[in-house]
Amino acid sequence: MDTMKLKFTKMHGLGNDFVVLDGVRQDIRLTPEQLRFLANRNFGVGCDQILLVEKPGQAGVDFRYRIFNADGSEVEQCGNGARCFVRFVHEQGLTGKTEIKVETKSGIIGPRLEDNGQVTVDMGVPQFAPEKVPFVSTSDAVIQPLQVGSEEVAITAVSMGNPHAVQVVADVDAAPVDIQGPLIESHPRFPQRVNAGFLQVVDRHNVRLRVYERGAGETLACGTGACAAVVAGISRDLLDSPVRVQTRGGELNIAWHGPGTPVRMTGPAVTVFSGEIEL
Repeated sequence: MDTMKLKFTKMHGLGNDFVVLDGVRQDIRLTPEQLRFLANRNFGVGCDQILLVEKPGQAGVDFRYRIFNADGSEVEQCGNGARCFVRFVHEQGLTGKTEIKVETKSGIIGPRLEDNGQVTVDMGVPQFAPEKVPFVSTSDAVIQPLQVGSEEVAITAVSMGNPHAVQVVADVDAAPVDIQGPLIESHPRFPQRVNAGFLQVVDRHNVRLRVYERGAGETLACGTGACAAVVAGISRDLLDSPVRVQTRGGELNIAWHGPGTPVRMTGPAVTVFSGEIEL
């Protein structure tokens, strides 16, 4: 097989790290095997997800944004990646705008570079209807019982363009993320698998969060997971907007004003290095 040289940029949002590829100026068509190689921390570049920047497929949009997990699967949305996306296209000279419209598998998002270097992303309106998550349930209650191994846990199922199952825990450091995370991720009631969030409420404006991500395992931070956790907490009357979310990788600020309104996420996006790899 012919090899190809691929230019890439390594970025991260609170330690949730990405290989970002410019598919506007390069013709990029990678197989799942090549994606897994790129994401491999021993043999490739190493990352949680691969982000592909493409020309838009519809009018009124600046770019198309595709996201691939470390296992090679394509997913609908990634919040930390969205912040890195807008910084990347700006730094690479692909746009002069500080606020752009980006097409994803799950809809249009609007990332914006702030004057202080932070990035705010309009993440869209959260969806609770079971068929929208998707989640197999005969009830649309905010709190749902879920059998996880030998234990029943109370979760809130919500879509932020990708599926999340959020449970409230007393102490996030002691939460059984390694045990319950994979069981929830592949639970048969989530036909497209799910991201499992473990939320500790500190007070009504501060939380701590760990997320076991679908196709990636536990990451240092998960942007859509932070949005889903805050939405779940507000819906359960445990939190008030805005909420500061402390992850293992750092801090995100999330604002949500209730059903039918979009979630806004603000946090950092950092360029680590650029390079070229042979595939």
